Amino acid sequence: MIEHIEHLDGAVIPIGFDVPVEPLRRAAHYTGEPGCIAEARAFAAHFVDRLRTEWCATVGDRVSGEVMLVVSELVTNADRHSNGPYILELEGTDSSVTVCVYDSSDALPMRYPKDPQRVGRHGLEIVHAVAVEVTAERVPVGKRVRAVLKLEA
Repeated sequence: MIEHIEHLDGAVIPIGFDVPVEPLRRAAHYTGEPGCIAEARAFAAHFVDRLRTEWCATVGDRVSGEVMLVVSELVTNADRHSNGPYILELEGTDSSVTVCVYDSSDALPMRYPKDPQRVGRHGLEIVHAVAVEVTAERVPVGKRVRAVLKLEA
């Protein structure tokens, strides 16, 4: 039951629900062609903007940058290490953003120990540094890597 509707910067926000509101969810499919990583970052930036408007979520510049960084790292890994298309799935509420990337390789990513002398292979290390939870699991068509970021309170 909706009690009334408020308007915020052009967004219509129903209030007074009897049931919980579903998280904002969006997914995009990428072929691995040149430009896909930039497209995924743009998709994530648009998602964060929608989260701010539709959920009235407080997403500061730091967290927004971290979401873009995690998307870049996970999509880049899928692009480099799988032999097929990949899917970026984003889910958000007023307290967190979850970034999932599905790809066709069933090889789980390796997190290397910190080594400032190593060139490259720091992606998963970076994701672990900014996310509160990172998981990788095999799925029927390959694998899913999932990272959860908390929003600023």
